[in-house]
Amino acid sequence: MRITDTADLWWKTAVVYCLDVETFLDWNDDGTGDFAGLAQRIDYLAELGITCLWLMPFYPTPDRDDGYDITDFYGVDPRLGTHGDLVEAIRTAHDRGIRVIVDLVVNHTSDQHPWFVQARRSRDSKYRDWYVWVDEKPENEPAPVFPDQEDSVWTLDEPTGQYYLHHFYRHQPDLNVTNPAVRDEIARIVGFWLALGVSGFRVDAVPFFIDPLGESPEELPDPHEVVRHLRAFLNRRTGDAILLGEVNVPYEQQLEFFGGAQGGELTLQFDFITMQNMYLALARQDAEPLAKALQSRPPIPGECQWGTFVRNHDELTLDKLSESERQEVFDAFGPEERMQIFGRGLIRRLPPMLDGDRDRIRMVYSLLFALPGTPVLFYGEEIGMGENLDVGDRNAVRTPMQWTSEAQAGFSRSANELAAPVVAGAYGPQQVNVEAQRADPDSLLNFVRQLISRYRNSPELGWGDFAVLEQPHRAVFAHQVRWQDETLLAVHNFSPEEVSVPLDLGTDVSNAQLLDLLGTDNQTTDEGGRAEVSLGRYGYRWLRVVDATTRRLR
Repeated sequence: MRITDTADLWWKTAVVYCLDVETFLDWNDDGTGDFAGLAQRIDYLAELGITCLWLMPFYPTPDRDDGYDITDFYGVDPRLGTHGDLVEAIRTAHDRGIRVIVDLVVNHTSDQHPWFVQARRSRDSKYRDWYVWVDEKPENEPAPVFPDQEDSVWTLDEPTGQYYLHHFYRHQPDLNVTNPAVRDEIARIVGFWLALGVSGFRVDAVPFFIDPLGESPEELPDPHEVVRHLRAFLNRRTGDAILLGEVNVPYEQQLEFFGGAQGGELTLQFDFITMQNMYLALARQDAEPLAKALQSRPPIPGECQWGTFVRNHDELTLDKLSESERQEVFDAFGPEERMQIFGRGLIRRLPPMLDGDRDRIRMVYSLLFALPGTPVLFYGEEIGMGENLDVGDRNAVRTPMQWTSEAQAGFSRSANELAAPVVAGAYGPQQVNVEAQRADPDSLLNFVRQLISRYRNSPELGWGDFAVLEQPHRAVFAHQVRWQDETLLAVHNFSPEEVSVPLDLGTDVSNAQLLDLLGTDNQTTDEGGRAEVSLGRYGYRWLRVVDATTRRLR
């Protein structure tokens, strides 16, 4: 397979794995995961096949928002270890061919950060303009991100008599990126972590980061200038580091965050639109919503990429669906009120949502890796972990990694309270754990390993031109990707009914072999480039087009 000069753009065909150090492995048995534990599990990640490790926030924090309320952007929370422990984990990952990216959470700080502590002491403080203050609350204000927790984005600071802005919690005041001193400080933060060996950043809540006032302020006529400058700084320091952005907006606006047709801003963005429509398609057992979402993706610069995912560390948001569509997904996968959050999302993991249906779960992960883009996994997905609804809110899916069948899931041997309670019941460690699945060749863990291997050997999925193939079966999603001499077809059945899928690939692939990448059922197209593919209940196939006579890729 020819990759030529594309090899430097490593993230186009990466497999990203997100984890929270706090809940991954407790090595000193104090109840909290740590970097020493992570270093011990790098070999597991290498065995899985991931190529990029994304670390959720590990900075010093009061921990009122799972580490996203930060008091020192240059530090390591002492519960998790030291800078030395972090560097050791990064170095170990690099030795196994795994890059590391970290969360960049610079849209706000903790209210206990020294900057804000000093800013609220006086209107004349050096750090006053590092945050956003008004004398009177504006009449028209944006809605809080967490409407069940906050009724306004402005909170009165009584000692100085002004209101400060916080799109998230009131204990997370927004930074003022219109201030050049703040932008310079963000660049220093980025430079610091690059110097310690990270390969980029997952940028939290980018729309709030670039536009803290909810509108373009006069001091910064073009709010995207912040991201452009950050990307330029990143490129000067290291040519291949990335910015992976959390940008949950309509596609047209997402294109702006790539930097438009010319690029120059975010390297990758999560594809929230595709994710949400995938769940609608699953609920309906109808592939049409997914096909429409993917076909509505705007063309993006060649050096940019979409990040595809099934689950992330936050709520499974459905905010871009219509109210009736969202209700369909709620009815199918989260009918109880305790499974829902903010009126717009779910706090569940995939296996319980699909009632543990083995075929359906595997179909979804096959789809994830077959979609054009860079797949992102949330820790525990590879073994089919469930959620803990008793914890509630977004922490329901942030439970300890389940390594063994022991009571504390092999996560810790501490007699103290754990950083988070272990999942109980049908998805507890007795039923779902790494140790048992490693020994079972037919486990979900080994299936995901196979998918990662096939994806890594199919660069067209990251680089190729994508097209949906028309189908008479509403439940079937069929698509192809082409790049250089390679063509890969993928077909997925969203229903429990067996179907026979007609494929019409055109005369340029006449008499070609369709090599089954996930099995042994190879087929051959006829002179017109047609073939018939059988799919079982929730079936899936990856088929590579190969010349039947020369065995060369087509």
